[in-house]
Amino acid sequence: MLNKKIIATIILGLFIGNVGGAVDANPKVEKRPPQKGTFYYPLNSEPERLNPINSSDLVSRFVKKHAVEGLLKQNIDTYIYEPCLAEKYETAKDGMSYTFYLRKGVKFHNGEELTADIVKWNYEARMDDAYKAFHIRPYLDNIKNVEIIDKYTVKFNIKRKYFGNLDSIGSYTILGIVPKSVYGNPNDKKANKKLVGTGPYMLEKYNKGSFITLKRNPNWWGYHTDKLSEVDKGAYNFDKIQFRFVKEDNVHLEMLKKGKLDWGGLTPEQYVKKTDGKPWGTKVLKKAVINLEPKSYGFVAWNFKNPLFQSRDVREALARLMNRKLMNEKFNYNRALLATGPWYRQSPYADPNVKPFEFDPAAAKKLLNKAGWKDTDKDGILDKVINGKKTSFAFSLMYANKDADKYFTIYKEDLKKAGIVADLKVIEWNSFVKALDEQKFDAVALAWGGGDVNNDPKQIWHSTSNTPGGSNFISYSNKEVDKLIDEGRQILDNDKRKPLWKKIYRIIANDAPYAFMFVNKYAHYAVNSRVKQPVDTHQYAIGTRYWWIE
Repeated sequence: MLNKKIIATIILGLFIGNVGGAVDANPKVEKRPPQKGTFYYPLNSEPERLNPINSSDLVSRFVKKHAVEGLLKQNIDTYIYEPCLAEKYETAKDGMSYTFYLRKGVKFHNGEELTADIVKWNYEARMDDAYKAFHIRPYLDNIKNVEIIDKYTVKFNIKRKYFGNLDSIGSYTILGIVPKSVYGNPNDKKANKKLVGTGPYMLEKYNKGSFITLKRNPNWWGYHTDKLSEVDKGAYNFDKIQFRFVKEDNVHLEMLKKGKLDWGGLTPEQYVKKTDGKPWGTKVLKKAVINLEPKSYGFVAWNFKNPLFQSRDVREALARLMNRKLMNEKFNYNRALLATGPWYRQSPYADPNVKPFEFDPAAAKKLLNKAGWKDTDKDGILDKVINGKKTSFAFSLMYANKDADKYFTIYKEDLKKAGIVADLKVIEWNSFVKALDEQKFDAVALAWGGGDVNNDPKQIWHSTSNTPGGSNFISYSNKEVDKLIDEGRQILDNDKRKPLWKKIYRIIANDAPYAFMFVNKYAHYAVNSRVKQPVDTHQYAIGTRYWWIE
């Protein structure tokens, strides 16, 4: 799959990653582009870790996709998986096994050869609790075992059918292949700052708090084969890629203007209001595109372990106290859509009849009263007796980027008018992720990456994903949702699975486990004029891998 659900670092990150417009389905570069230069790439936070086995945030994926490969690689124009580390594969007639034939002579960045036993170990590591790769487990839990046929042949035996089995086994985001000699000790914290794979780029320098630099891997197998897949043709043209950590939107914009970044996302406000005049349109170009890539969406999530949020009526009330329409007009210039449910609303698996909860303080008040919340002592704050103790309705809302203050300051004031106290807390990203992993929070604001077109809700919404380090960090549980997910995952036909997924969408939207905020409509981005592109966007991604420097 192009990518599974991955935490986007900040709520505003919603508006910088997904794309569209008229697209040439198969753009062709007539000749090999120039192979030179350093490409300066922004990250809105420092990765929590680089270890490909258990890293889960979006920024780490942006880095590792250049260095780590899977058995297969997905074409961003056709959405079809093509050979990568496996030169071919076979599916058993009964669909209960996949046999992969590895390319011979493939070397990791440290010089080790890729063999079948390393592929087997990579699967086993993801399933080992010591590695804490819990967000990966839902995609691999249908595999019975991995069998070594010979040095370059490996067989994955399946215990139950699942529409995503092949995609998950082949994808670098789920089963990126790395050497055991580097990552074999799950307690080695130094491995979290290492990035060793088989890909076209390798780690050159990690300057903590500042940047990560990758350099071209001269021994990449793709330079030495006449069987290169279409997905890799014309790609990887930079000598180096430097990922610069830029946490604030305004700093990010200034670096684009000064040529210190070669590309970067733009917020709707930046695109509409802050990108006119020189150097815009000459040295720096701005673009707004739409494509078929699954879209990110932002939300405020409620921790179900907190008694404040265990009532469905309370959660709906909290959603109705969020004036998203005003926020969208004021900050997004209506260039985003109001999110309606547990994945992006443009998805073929989303129910278009589900409408967002409208801003309605009067309706919210009725719901809160129904749930027993009243201002009994006339201090302006709602209260209720919980477990024999009078409790005021007050909670902390944490998020990882100060630029989100403008959204949540409005929300805080509307909550206050309703008698609810919200303490806004901006938390450094790694501390933020730690709080999620340990489920130590009241409410959090963040975003989910778009995931896959043929999405699987299990990672986030199944009760079995409620584990420390798992993606169901709010402890959501609905038996009907669990049953539908379990049933739907075994339906291989996308059209037959669609009604179940739409029903799940309706149920979760009605449960209001999140206050769903915005979903991308466009990808707004800027690119330095020295960087050339075959197209503004490919069908399922912008496609920076195909860019080059003149």
